[in-house]
Amino acid sequence: MRPQELNLLMIFDAIMTEGAITRAADRLAMTQPAVSNALSRMRTAWGDELFVKDGRGIQPTAFAKNLWSQIQTPLSALEDAVNPNEFDPATAKRTFRIAASDTFVDMAWGPLRQIIEREAPGINIYAIPNPSVESADILKDAEAELAISKYTLSESVIRSEHLLDPGYVVVMRPGHPLAKDNLTLEEFASADHLLVSVTGDVTGPSDQALQGLGLKRRVAMSVNNFFNVPSLLKQTDLICVAPSVVLEREIFSKQLAVFESPVEVPPTPVSLIWHKRQDHDAGLQWLRRHLVRIIHERIAQHETLLSQCCRKGFCEEALREARAHHHDVCIKQGSSEDVQFEPKAVPVAK
Repeated sequence: MRPQELNLLMIFDAIMTEGAITRAADRLAMTQPAVSNALSRMRTAWGDELFVKDGRGIQPTAFAKNLWSQIQTPLSALEDAVNPNEFDPATAKRTFRIAASDTFVDMAWGPLRQIIEREAPGINIYAIPNPSVESADILKDAEAELAISKYTLSESVIRSEHLLDPGYVVVMRPGHPLAKDNLTLEEFASADHLLVSVTGDVTGPSDQALQGLGLKRRVAMSVNNFFNVPSLLKQTDLICVAPSVVLEREIFSKQLAVFESPVEVPPTPVSLIWHKRQDHDAGLQWLRRHLVRIIHERIAQHETLLSQCCRKGFCEEALREARAHHHDVCIKQGSSEDVQFEPKAVPVAK
C-alpha cells in the first residue's frame, strides 16, 4: 500500500468516526478544505460517493460502511503499534459523546464536570439522546463513545460494565387514601395506576407479576416519559410503579410517598457500554473509571436514603397465599390458564 492510500484511509476513518467533515478535521488537526479534498480523492480512487448529504449532516453509503467494518481493526492495531496509547488528562483536548437518559445526566454530569475542571480542563462531554433499543447501533455507528443503557444482548463487538439494578417502588401523593403505614397486595391491585410507556404498550412488568398471581390492575393513564409523573401524582389519586432512582428528588423531599412494591418486579440491569474498537483507548478508560465510580457512589447513597423513607409493601406471606389460591382455582377449573380472582387482603407487617 502506498503512503497516500494509507493516509486516505486514516482520513476516511476519522470522517466515519466523527460523522462530520468539520469534526474529522479537528480530530486530525487538519483544515476542513484539506479533508474535503482528501474525500474527493477517495471518491475517485474507490469509485463510490462514500457520503451523501442528509439534512445538515452526512450519511455513509453502503460501500463506506462495509469498507469501514474491514479497516477499523487493522488501523487500530497500526495506531497502537506506532503510537502507544497514552492519555494525560491535564493536557488532553478531546470530546466524548455519551448516550444517556436525563436521570443519569442529572446523576453524573455535575460530579464529572467538577473532576474535569480540576484535572482535565480540555475535555468536553456531550450528552446525546439514548433510545435503549438502539444503544449498540449508536456505538457501532460511532455516534457516541459510551452509552448508559439497559443493554441485555450479547454481541462480540460491544463491551459492558454493570452499573446498577434499578429497584422498583410504588409512589403516590402523601395525601393519597393508600398513603398509610403499609400497602397490601389487594390495595395495590385495585388502585388506579399510572404507567410510563415509551412504546405505547399499556402493560408493564407489574402486570406480568400480577398475572402470575391471577390478578389484574387497571392502568387508568399512561405517559411516555417520567418527567410528567410527579405532577400527575401530586394532583390525582393515581399510583405509579417506577424505578426509585428516576424519582429520587420527589421521594427524598417527601413530595411523594414511597412504598416497596407488593409484587416482585425483576430489575433490568443498567450498564455502561462501549465498542470493542475502543477497548485500549486510554482516554475512554479514564472517563469510564470516573463514571462508574460516580454512579456507584450515588446509588449507594440513594439506597441508604431510600431505606429510611420507604414504607412496607412487599410481603412474602401475601404472595405465597395469592399464588396458592390461584393454583387451587386453576386446578378446580381444570385449566392452567390465568384466572382472575379477588384476593383476601393480607396485612403487611410494619
